[in-house]
Amino acid sequence: MIIKQLSIFLQNKVGRFAELLQLLGSAGVNIRAFTVSDNSDFGVLRLITDNQYLAREILKQGSFAVTTTDVVYFACPDTPGALVERMRKLAEAGISVEYMYAGQSEGRAHVVIRTDDPSHCDALLNAQ
Repeated sequence: MIIKQLSIFLQNKVGRFAELLQLLGSAGVNIRAFTVSDNSDFGVLRLITDNQYLAREILKQGSFAVTTTDVVYFACPDTPGALVERMRKLAEAGISVEYMYAGQSEGRAHVVIRTDDPSHCDALLNAQ
């Protein structure tokens, strides 16, 4: 399914991530998944929550730079080879993967993927 992801630019400053987490927690926003990449000056936090709209508004009020992006979420068995089958589908369809991150629970891999064609990607990966 296509879901909204928040991308937040964080200064590489002690306590900035904790400040962000405090804002979200105080507002009752639950984090479902995240990844952080950084360079020497700033980091980019990519975030999935249970309420993207509220999270975005709270962070903007807290002076965080926030953008929203469509990403594709899918689940697959947590078994060897399960992910490669899906990545082959994308490659065969000519869909480029910009980035992805994943977690695991209850025997399933939960994957968030950013592609150049979210609608086509979603149709391939979440077809019933």
